[in-house]
Amino acid sequence: MRQIDRLYTDYPFYGSRRITVTLKREGRRVNRKHVQRLMATMGLQGLQPSPGTSRPRKEHLKYPYLLRGVHIDRPNHVWSTDITYIPLQHGFMYLTAVIDWYSRYVLSWELSNTLNTDFCIDALEKALTLGEPEIFNTDQGCQFTSEAFTTVLKHRGIKISMDGRGRALDNVFIERLWRSVKYEDIYLKDYDQVPALYRGLRTYFKFFNEERPHQSLGYVPPAEMYVI
Repeated sequence: MRQIDRLYTDYPFYGSRRITVTLKREGRRVNRKHVQRLMATMGLQGLQPSPGTSRPRKEHLKYPYLLRGVHIDRPNHVWSTDITYIPLQHGFMYLTAVIDWYSRYVLSWELSNTLNTDFCIDALEKALTLGEPEIFNTDQGCQFTSEAFTTVLKHRGIKISMDGRGRALDNVFIERLWRSVKYEDIYLKDYDQVPALYRGLRTYFKFFNEERPHQSLGYVPPAEMYVI
C-alpha cells in the first residue's frame, strides 16, 4: 500500500493496471486483482476506476464540471477538496483538505480512520468560517456527491462543480498539494501514531500557508495571496 501510494501520488491518472505493471517492473510479485483490492481500501481511483469506496454511487446526483476555461482571478472564486491516504508505521489514516485555487491557501483539513462523509463535512464547515467560494469543486466520490455534503453548499448558494469521472487532473491543485504534503512531510517523518501525525500536519500546513514560497505565486506563500 505504501508503494501504491507513492506511485499514485506521482501519477494520479494511473489506474490499477498501470500500477500493477509498474510494481512488477520494480520486482514486486503482485497481480492486478490484489492491487485493485488495495486501491479500494485506500480509496483510490485512476482513469479506469476499480471497485472501491471512492467509486460514485448511482443514486447520488452528479453535477457538471464548471471550470473548463475559467480564469481564476481572486480569492474565494473557486475552492476544492479531496481525500488522500496517509500511511503510518502501523496502519493508515485518511486526510481531507479544502484549498482556495487562486492562492493555494489550505483553508481547513481533517483526519479520519474511515472513508466516511462526516470528516469531509467537518472540513467544509470549518473552511466556511473563513469565507465562501463562488464555486466548489470535487471529484465524484460518494462522500462529495452525498446529499449531506452538497446540502451544505446549496444552502449557501455555492455553485457545485464535479470532475469528469476518472479525470484526476480536473482537480489538479489539490493533487499537487497532496504531493507536497507527502514528499515534504509524511514520507520524511514516517509517523508512528495518530497524535504525532496530527501534530505534524498542523505544523506543516501552517508552514505551507505562511512560509513556504510557491513558484506559481511568484515565490510568495499562499497566506500573502489569500487576502479578502
